[in-house]
Amino acid sequence: MHDKRGSATSHHVRCPALRGFIATACIIAGMVGTGAAQERVTDPLRLVDPRIGTAHDGQTYPVVGMPFGMTGWTPETRSTEAKCIAPYYYNDARITGFRGSHWLSGSCTQDYGSVTIMPTAGELKVDPDQRASRFQHASEIMSPAYYSVHLDDSNVTVELTGTTRAGMMRISFPPGGPRNLIIEPNVHPGQGFIEVRPGVHEVVGFNPVVRMYQGEGKPAGFSGYFVMRLQDPMVEFGTWCDGVISKASQQHGAGCQRLGAYVKLQPGASATRPVVVRIGTSFTSLAEAERNLSTEEPGWDFDVVRARAEAAWRHHLARIEVQGGTSAEQTTFYTALFHASLAPRIVSDADGTYNGFANDGHLRHTARGTDYYDDFSLWDTFRALHPLLTILDPHRDGEMMQSLVLKGEQRGFLPIFPTWNSYTSEMIGDHSVAVMYDAYAKGIRNFDIREAYRLVRQNAFITPPHDQYVDGKGRRALTSYEKYGYIPLEDQVQDAYHPREQVSRTLEYAYDDYVAAQFAAALGHKDDAAILFQRSASWRNVFDPETRFVRGRHADGSWITPFDPAMAATYVTEANPWQYTFFVPHNVEGLMEAAGGSSALIAKLDGLFDAGLYDQGNEPSHGIAYLYNFAGSPEKTQERVRGLLKTQFGPRPDGLPGNDDAGQMSAWYVLSAMGFFPECPGKLDYSIGSPLFTRIVIHLSNGRRFTIAAPSNSVERIYVRSVQLDGHPHPGWTFTHRDIVRGSKLSLEMIAARPSPQEKE
Repeated sequence: MHDKRGSATSHHVRCPALRGFIATACIIAGMVGTGAAQERVTDPLRLVDPRIGTAHDGQTYPVVGMPFGMTGWTPETRSTEAKCIAPYYYNDARITGFRGSHWLSGSCTQDYGSVTIMPTAGELKVDPDQRASRFQHASEIMSPAYYSVHLDDSNVTVELTGTTRAGMMRISFPPGGPRNLIIEPNVHPGQGFIEVRPGVHEVVGFNPVVRMYQGEGKPAGFSGYFVMRLQDPMVEFGTWCDGVISKASQQHGAGCQRLGAYVKLQPGASATRPVVVRIGTSFTSLAEAERNLSTEEPGWDFDVVRARAEAAWRHHLARIEVQGGTSAEQTTFYTALFHASLAPRIVSDADGTYNGFANDGHLRHTARGTDYYDDFSLWDTFRALHPLLTILDPHRDGEMMQSLVLKGEQRGFLPIFPTWNSYTSEMIGDHSVAVMYDAYAKGIRNFDIREAYRLVRQNAFITPPHDQYVDGKGRRALTSYEKYGYIPLEDQVQDAYHPREQVSRTLEYAYDDYVAAQFAAALGHKDDAAILFQRSASWRNVFDPETRFVRGRHADGSWITPFDPAMAATYVTEANPWQYTFFVPHNVEGLMEAAGGSSALIAKLDGLFDAGLYDQGNEPSHGIAYLYNFAGSPEKTQERVRGLLKTQFGPRPDGLPGNDDAGQMSAWYVLSAMGFFPECPGKLDYSIGSPLFTRIVIHLSNGRRFTIAAPSNSVERIYVRSVQLDGHPHPGWTFTHRDIVRGSKLSLEMIAARPSPQEKE
């Protein structure tokens, strides 16, 4: 997605670097080799390997904090907030600091409102390249709740842990000599502020946030605020601007390419104990950053904060219990669940204060006991991450839906891809409706349903005034879509970060109209439902009946020539027409008929895979392998899915096939490894695949357990010969969300050979 670019008590052991990847058997203390079958997981936190995805195109980072936390804490190897640059890359050799980050994990977007703290020993150097230190992966200890590393050049050991809105560092300096802390808000040139408050042992500041995509370069209307509090007094301090140090200076504001502050601590006897640093963060004010710090980290006991973070992650990860599979598969699975638990992020303060949406100009407050969320990568996450949340954490998903409603209420239109609390119009489609209706259909009610529908309807039927449209409000090219029943090639869709992409937009709007129609029908809006159901067939208007592929179409109805469905084209999004031909999730039966029947659809699917055109690394492919089920060839779904799980993912830094995209790639893995996938979010059905494990138990928020039992499952036994639900034979290759919620047991008989046609029936 998004312009691809390319402690002794720790649960992890220190492991040597092995040519760009870490052996799983080394990472997980006490576990057997990666190929051996494993018993039931008793501590999933021990299995999380945050290195996964930090090399190649994964764009993840070894973040420490809480599930869906406001601010994550990470080692920094790239000292920038530039687009598509993650804070940490496994193959980098030097650490430039430790960052309080708001990076959208796995993305190609931007970090924002962040701050970096770097401890050094010896001569004071503030420039990132000069202060950077070499490190060895063998010294790194990583988990979602704790990170530690030894900095070779300064002989300093740094430990990180965190809460939802605050972080804590424990720093072990070498005895004797200067002990320095360099603090840098990672500002855009000419912006930002920093202040040293020696009387209260604090350094505070802010980093203004700048928009991307629609509204590129404009202020987002808020900043990342931080308060760093020291346990020890400062013996010297100052600020710096573009490398020029001003000793005893207490403040520095705008006007620098880079700015920051430094603090020197007392050398000598006091240096024998570690230095503890607490950092509170907020998006609303320094005062709220102070309050968040005092609320979440009232004391100086690093180990207590760490233990609380570990307990929170254990509780979260233990919602899914697996047995069987290999140690490598278990590690990959729980790391994927970790990565699928980072976004959308909480952006409200501990007391519920948050910024109104899109430069609203007001500080607002959540309903008591709730959180406000942002950074919705909806083009990605509507497919698997939000459906996963409806199973694992429906209450949280409802709060996310209410956050979307509040954004629409405050600024007039439902956002399509809201990040950094702004409209962006990034990517395509209008998938707020998909996640909202999917939540509603699955019984989630802790959001304003009627206001949600009003906003959904507005997006489907109304184009905002031009100045608002250019700023990112509303569906792109809605006028053309309504006029022609598709978006013709003549409409270049220029007021979008992704121009053109007319065929993909048409297909995704058709799907969005289907779920909007379902929403309308459920609430009794019959006229709206009829119109939207009719529009949901618009995919047919870009499906060429001669070639039986989707294809660019002109306003006069003619098809673009020349045409090769295997070649990338500007009228599809990050894919080729062959891949996008399969995006009719709401009407697979209609697609199969248009393709020439079940055999023809199977042949078209086989052609995609056999030609190497399937791309697990990007979202348009994510539902494709499950389509064989609908065409009467479930064994091919099982083959393809197991093959993808085996070859495209693994417990190593380059173990993701592409950008993790705010956890979507990882959510696909979690669901597929459990043996099912939501082919059409907004429908209650899940399509059965081939699980990796012999037993999966999902502990539901209603106190019940949904169990998938595949006792004969193995590396060789990948095919499902028969399905039972609650002890009774189950026809077909789907089950429903109701089956999950009532705590059913899905039993799969696994065999090594392809089942015969009689066995499949």
